[in-house]
Amino acid sequence: MDWLIDPFALGIQQRALLAGSLAAIVFAVVGTWVVIRGMTFLGDALVHGVIPGIALAVLFDFNVLIGAAIAALVMVAGINFVHHQTEFSEDTGIGLLFAGMLALGVILISTTDDGSGTLNAILFGNALGVSTADIAVLGVVVAVTIGGTMLLYRRLLVLAFNEQKAALFGLKPRLTHAILLVLITLSIVGSFRTVGTLLVFGLLVGPPATAALLVRRVPTMMATAGAIGILSVVGGLIISYHARTSGSATMALIPIVLFFIVLGVKSLGRDATGHQSERGHQSAEHREASDQAPT
Repeated sequence: MDWLIDPFALGIQQRALLAGSLAAIVFAVVGTWVVIRGMTFLGDALVHGVIPGIALAVLFDFNVLIGAAIAALVMVAGINFVHHQTEFSEDTGIGLLFAGMLALGVILISTTDDGSGTLNAILFGNALGVSTADIAVLGVVVAVTIGGTMLLYRRLLVLAFNEQKAALFGLKPRLTHAILLVLITLSIVGSFRTVGTLLVFGLLVGPPATAALLVRRVPTMMATAGAIGILSVVGGLIISYHARTSGSATMALIPIVLFFIVLGVKSLGRDATGHQSERGHQSAEHREASDQAPT
């Protein structure tokens, strides 16, 4: 059992495990809404949209969490501005801000003394470099995210499946959507140190998408996504310890691999069921034909 215990023997490894598990819980909650509402493109854009704020924080030596939060708010405001001031769909604003914010972030990073090192730290994170303060921030984000979801669950649920009905019931879909964006932004900002902005998307979408293949009810989906996310964190840290790979990247890859494994198994199961149904149908037709044949 040493191979299972050794990866978590040191304090930095235990902090990485705790931070990763908290991030998995946060992403299980907000990621479920992202998946069932078809907001993966927006989620990806927000993940990359925080890069300019982080770069500015590095350049001017202030808190990177503040920089990331400001950048995310600017991006959300820009997307809403394009959507409401033009006839373009929301995806157009998302695409424009996605490319613009990412390009601006890379330009700002290139002006730092160690551009490539800073870029790697922002994009790919450092799970083993997580501090106690980072864990405290994640704890607050978990509390806010779960609390917000519980308070707004009915609104979020109706909005997820029928925006027009949400408006008809007076559930203020625009305000609810804006609050959901804030929760998504909080989860990204609070977690990027652990897995990096580029790899956050793997934990944001991977576990909820896999859970959606297995269960239907939203609370069960969130719980299943949380279990898959924590399993990915534990497995990623164990594999990275023994294989000497990037902990953040390995944690982000596992839920994607699990998704395709589950999808493949379900597809094989459907094919087998379909063949059995077809054979049963053919047998029934054969029996019916035999019964009707003249003797």
